[in-house]
Amino acid sequence: MTEDVSYRRKPLTPEQRQARDAVRRIEAEKAMRDHEEAQKQFYANKERLKAERLAREQADAKG
Repeated sequence: MTEDVSYRRKPLTPEQRQARDAVRRIEAEKAMRDHEEAQKQFYANKERLKAERLAREQADAKG
């Protein structure tokens, strides 16, 4: 039985590897920035809602 190797990819040249790695690094950095920004927005909104809830509870307690 012979092995069909037609599906295998060509090996990348060092230049292609460097370019691929650079693109991946840039995409990863962008994804991390996007994630950090989303986290900041989430926690800012959480704190805003908490402050509103505490103000409402305090107003209800006063009468």
